[in-house]
Amino acid sequence: MWEVAPSFRLLMSGTTHPVHRRWADQVRPRLLAAGLDRGWLAELIPPTGYVPDFLNPAPAAPAPTPQEERDAIRAAPADRVRQDLDHLARHQGNLLGPRLRTLHADPPGRLAKVTEEIETYWELALAPYWARIRAVLEADILHRARIAAEHGTGHLLNDLHTSVSWDGNALRMSGRKQPLTRQAAGTGLLLIPSAFTGPGLRTRTTLPDPPQLVYPARGVGPLWQARPAVRADTLSAVLGRSRALLLTELETPASTTQLAHRTGLSTAGVSQYLVALRNAGLVSAHRAGRSVLYARTTAAEALLQAASA
Repeated sequence: MWEVAPSFRLLMSGTTHPVHRRWADQVRPRLLAAGLDRGWLAELIPPTGYVPDFLNPAPAAPAPTPQEERDAIRAAPADRVRQDLDHLARHQGNLLGPRLRTLHADPPGRLAKVTEEIETYWELALAPYWARIRAVLEADILHRARIAAEHGTGHLLNDLHTSVSWDGNALRMSGRKQPLTRQAAGTGLLLIPSAFTGPGLRTRTTLPDPPQLVYPARGVGPLWQARPAVRADTLSAVLGRSRALLLTELETPASTTQLAHRTGLSTAGVSQYLVALRNAGLVSAHRAGRSVLYARTTAAEALLQAASA
């Protein structure tokens, strides 16, 4: 969920982001076609500032699934939702949009609608690209874990972001408007890398959950750069010529029709080969309106990287 809000905000801004431009150019037309620019997320995620905390539930495990996070949002206590919406209203001149007024009046009845739209957004904007995004996030976590193991947690915190410092007794964040005490924040500290959060930091402090500190992940710069081209014949002996060709064509997510047009294969043949690739864990399928987008999985990315080497 920490990727949902900032990525949605970026798409809605209409600006050209130097890092995420390639992704945004592909996704923004899908978002508009689905009407998500006029839905729940458009009211919940303003252009700047506060995003309701119930949209970022404390994860129960290191890598919660999107479904688990949506379940946690639906289970948010009504009082918590209303409190967050009141906070959002104060940031917006004490105004809430029409959908959010109904959510404030009936959180249990409306949260299902919110999570349905989050699922739609996930399938359109993030799921087809998740193998790439997750690889960046996991590489960041591995890097931080190595720093903590070799040099200690203090070194990890001092290396996290230019605005964060640890003096052996307190964690300080320059530019924060209000101090945050341990009593107000609760126990523990959850560090969350994000590909879309931008150059700054984001925090969430909601008792009894541990405070969350979201920071920009390392390695986001080349996230959307085209990978080194791999000739299909390199993999054809292993996968077959047509399957290898489709896998190399999926540098960006595409539908069956798009792949058939690019490769010259029949639509029926493309569909059959994609089923085989999906069964092998090399391709994932994601609903995008009336069509389905196919994307390479982490396993496929690793296979192509090995072949290019």
